[in-house]
Amino acid sequence: MSGPDLAPDRHRPECLDATAHAALRAEFPLLADCVYLNNNSTGTVPRGVEQVLGGYWETLRTWRDDVWQGWHVGLDRYADSVAALLGAPPGSVITDANLSTLLARIASCFDYRPPRDRIVTTDLEYPTVPFIWNAFRRYGARLDVVGTGGPRFDEDALAARIDERTLLVCVSHASFTSGATIDLPRLVDRAHEVGALVVVDAFQTVGVVPLDVTALGVDVVLGGAHKWLCGVGTAFLYVRPDLVAELEPAATGWQAGDRALTFLPSTGWAPGAQRFAGGTPYPLTSLVSQVGLDLLAGVGVDAIRRHSLALTQRVLDRAAAADIDVVSPTEPHRRGGVVCLDVADGEAVKRRLAERNMICSWRGYLRVGPHVYNTLDEVDAFMDALEKELGR
Repeated sequence: MSGPDLAPDRHRPECLDATAHAALRAEFPLLADCVYLNNNSTGTVPRGVEQVLGGYWETLRTWRDDVWQGWHVGLDRYADSVAALLGAPPGSVITDANLSTLLARIASCFDYRPPRDRIVTTDLEYPTVPFIWNAFRRYGARLDVVGTGGPRFDEDALAARIDERTLLVCVSHASFTSGATIDLPRLVDRAHEVGALVVVDAFQTVGVVPLDVTALGVDVVLGGAHKWLCGVGTAFLYVRPDLVAELEPAATGWQAGDRALTFLPSTGWAPGAQRFAGGTPYPLTSLVSQVGLDLLAGVGVDAIRRHSLALTQRVLDRAAAADIDVVSPTEPHRRGGVVCLDVADGEAVKRRLAERNMICSWRGYLRVGPHVYNTLDEVDAFMDALEKELGR
């Protein structure tokens, strides 16, 4: 992504203050047992989650229906905390079990009548995206996949395919296979120029890369807690507030109604993003995920980005010195939070590293994803182990 959110002068690589960083690390017990650089796949959760789980059990053990009032407060607090992270107003975010559920709900808002019936996407999307849009072909949606050749987005080809036939542009903020980011300001401007809406899958970036949805004017953003947000089992949906009234999801549930909590038949849609809610919510995952989100908010997204860039730069420097092929962009403003390395027999290498308590992931490439609680020493220890595995 280019533009103000990722401007190099604003996010120069710089690690957190050592004292503050040590205190933050102490909140994540998993770090005591391994070098954990798998945050682009599944992040760690803080020790404060144990207290939330204990409180939840106590609630179940002493059950009264009145607990739902407090649970709804917790659900709203988490959604509004995500909104604050995105630079969005309160009430513009709703949560549910996973991104697939929420994307399908957004997809159900449209009629797909020609000539504006095309969904433009790329071949670098997480499998959720093409699978859901292909399912909506039965309702008239026409999927237009822009080839890239990977690992970067072909932004010129993408812009050329967006025209007056385009209903939605659905893309990732960063590729899950390479970490390459997309130029969102350019994409939003092009889509809006021809009257199309932009749906962004930000699961790979939110929590490690700044994203100001209000400044960008992006229409829909989706993501989730279990990667960079240090949570579990919940996803979120942001919809641009002035767009909400135009969207009526066919895939819905009783909590989307304007009188849902009165238990009377609703006469219309709930205000704000609540109209994209489903049925009875599951509060535990939002309550658990609030703990990690609060810790991240205490650090600040700009400081997180600077720390992340310092760590990923160390991965890049070590890879270059060891003659390991790098798939991800090397420019700071073009990479997310992960560095992908092209190594022979990568999946087996990943397993052998795990046996040494060096944890990363493999999705076609070896993915190294340090987060704000990781250190340069941990990156060096990981790269030392990787070089030994590769005989460098």
